Amino acid sequence: MKFKNILISSLILLISLISPSASFAEENVKESEVLFVHEIYPLLQSRCFPCHGENKKKGELDLRTLKSLLKGGESGEPILVRGKPQESLLFKAITWQDPDLEMPPKKNDRLNDHQVAQFKKWIQKGAPWPETPRFDWIKKSIVPQGAGIQVPTTGGLSPDWTQRYYKEEDLWAYRDLKETELLLSENQNPIDVFIDTQLRAKKLTGAPQASPQDLVRRLHFTLTGLGPRVEEVQAFLENPSENNYLNAVDRLLASPHYGERMAQHWLDVVRYADTAGFSNDWERPHAWRYRDYVIRSFQKDKPFNQFIVEQIAGDELKPRSQENLIATGFLRMGPWEQTAMSVKAVTRQLWLDDVTNLVGETFLAQPLRCAKCHDHKFDPIPTIDYYRFQAAFASTQFAEAKAGFLGSENIREREGRTDRTARILNGKNVEAITQLQGDNAFSRVRARLQKYRTIALKRFEPLTHAVKTQKPQPISILEGGNLERPTKKVQPGVLSVLNLSKLKSKTLPATQKERRLALANWIASEKNPLTARVIVNRVWQWHFGRGLALSPNNFGKTGGKPSHPELLDYLARWFVQNEWSIKKLQRLILTSRAFKRSSVHPQPEKLQTIDPANRLLARYTPRRLSAEEIRDHALYTSNELSKEMGGPGIFPSIHWEVALQPRHVMGGIAPSYRPSDLPAQRNRRTIYAFKYRGLSDPMLEVFNRPGPDLSCERRDETTIAPQALELLNGDFLRSRALKIANDIFKSLETPNAEDQINTLYSVILNRAPNSRELKITNQYLTKVLTIQRQTKPKPITIETSVERSMIAEETGVLFKWREFLALEKFVPDLQPSDCKPEIRALAELALVLMNSSEFMYVY
Repeated sequence: MKFKNILISSLILLISLISPSASFAEENVKESEVLFVHEIYPLLQSRCFPCHGENKKKGELDLRTLKSLLKGGESGEPILVRGKPQESLLFKAITWQDPDLEMPPKKNDRLNDHQVAQFKKWIQKGAPWPETPRFDWIKKSIVPQGAGIQVPTTGGLSPDWTQRYYKEEDLWAYRDLKETELLLSENQNPIDVFIDTQLRAKKLTGAPQASPQDLVRRLHFTLTGLGPRVEEVQAFLENPSENNYLNAVDRLLASPHYGERMAQHWLDVVRYADTAGFSNDWERPHAWRYRDYVIRSFQKDKPFNQFIVEQIAGDELKPRSQENLIATGFLRMGPWEQTAMSVKAVTRQLWLDDVTNLVGETFLAQPLRCAKCHDHKFDPIPTIDYYRFQAAFASTQFAEAKAGFLGSENIREREGRTDRTARILNGKNVEAITQLQGDNAFSRVRARLQKYRTIALKRFEPLTHAVKTQKPQPISILEGGNLERPTKKVQPGVLSVLNLSKLKSKTLPATQKERRLALANWIASEKNPLTARVIVNRVWQWHFGRGLALSPNNFGKTGGKPSHPELLDYLARWFVQNEWSIKKLQRLILTSRAFKRSSVHPQPEKLQTIDPANRLLARYTPRRLSAEEIRDHALYTSNELSKEMGGPGIFPSIHWEVALQPRHVMGGIAPSYRPSDLPAQRNRRTIYAFKYRGLSDPMLEVFNRPGPDLSCERRDETTIAPQALELLNGDFLRSRALKIANDIFKSLETPNAEDQINTLYSVILNRAPNSRELKITNQYLTKVLTIQRQTKPKPITIETSVERSMIAEETGVLFKWREFLALEKFVPDLQPSDCKPEIRALAELALVLMNSSEFMYVY
């Protein structure tokens, strides 16, 4: 026994000699040292070392050691005065006291107040900088109060990252869904329990229920993107009972316009477009089939977990299913090009990076691109997880797959829709004005235009933009995201941060088959806390304009925290338990008091003080109609909206000066934009409009239609002068107003001014004017009629050709040609020159009403 005690004592002495931890007793460690290790040094590392570290030393300043800090940069002046923050250039720089000394220089990287205060405290305490062994021991052994927790992941590229601490509130999205037991009274909506609880805590009351007229209009736009007809409003006003409201909800959920509206939200997220983008903006003639698949899926209320799997791995789930092949068009939605000047390996990697991030943002609200070059700066997503996730797509290749047309797909217009393109191809579509000697530039232009139009003829071929599974390429971690610097090879896997949940991390099959299917099933698992939260948050945003969490594509640290986390978890759990049904979830939301509240609060000053952003939902937040809703509702109001659904994209009328501007593709010019010949073809819903990446409809663009290159999590709502100019002076809304006025004159036997105005209000605003409005509009109509009687509008002529010019590549000489537009069968909208002054005057009043907030906003 004595010998054993001696042996143990000797071992303890030996360990104390070789291990630094024995001399770093916790009671000897200063608070300021812990502050430096856990807060100051990580900030220096992330914000300062990139410009003043190993690879770069701007101003000859190196901030990696205390010695170099005291030495200073090229001026030789120390930037740190220990114990005196106000005399330290370092402190002056991070507080931006001197406009010539602001560090970090980018405003987004600027330190917040807490971080600045911690720097000040560290300097006041003498700016301790422990040597490496002591530093490592403190980092490993002492967790400062409030530092948070470490997350078990696959590990970062450095021990510092792996051992990083996270605040619990920043990990909310990765935790399992919390269970909340509610004792609900009869007919009580659980949503209201959560929302009213927070309102009471802030001593706020909710606004009363909206007026029946506002409520029925809100309901129609939310579910269909179209306003109600006057008879629908009147029916609800006569019977605004709860049962009648529920009947309206069910009727609109079953409306064919429902799928179109919901699909528009989804296509924003996945970046739908009908062309490839970049310098080769070639048409994708079969992209429309994915768009129609999304509409069908929402219309049928396809379980959302099935919707996920079909889009990521439909071909691996059911290889012979045409629907599933079409669904995988999701993986082809981003911009992409491969030219003779492109390196295939590079463009392949660009697609892999794009699809990895797209899947992360769309289904998990995790922007994964941040981890491509380095371990994620804010969230527990290591670089190895980024490439493991990417490896799930390593066996995925593009395919133009054969897929017979489904019975629900619209190919009825095949002959008529291809007629004009065929006429161009068979006829003289371009004519040289300037002939060039010794240069075949004109022939190349003709060939390029011919090729573009030939691709357009493929729209009705039974093919779809899809993917297929082939032998997987090896995936390695790329140092700095550089394809030429591969390091460690990885196997397919998922995000290990979800070790914080019951789902746990897992390795995906390394074989060729079913990599994507395994990933899709992991994402769609009922145990995955991210997936259900993400889609529930999106659906909430579709109804209230904002999600419970403000950043639908980012549930990480830099995203907005949920205003009602318990409600979000409750709804996510409820959603999964109710068969992942979007329609059931919407019915629950739409029947809540929160959705039905008035947009006007009885105590606006108190609300503005306590909750100016209305995050607590004490009232309904008004919203302006989206770009597509403005166009569709205007056509719907003028009885011009075609009910035709699906099929290849149609070509609405856009400003002629935009339609006829040159649109370049690499090596030549693409054909001019040509609106569809007939109003019935042009005036379909905007979701069916052919969507170019390289050419925007100015009217839609000015009302914040998102670009098609990046996922749009939530649309902007700006207010700018061109919007008013577009609505008042643009051809589109003026044509709708003229059509409404013309129809009113046809419908009234004796169209006196008062009858005209009453009918106009009924058609456009779904109500009768009050006495004051009637008086003002009558006076306005009289004045405008006088002006119109003195005006003779000129008929609008349609150009049949347009002159083009280009610099020849071989000679550098400018040459010209004329492109024929094949618009001989184009039928324009009703023109002012076709109408008598009384109709034109009423159209001016109609235009005023269609510019009103009552028409343009949902309250």
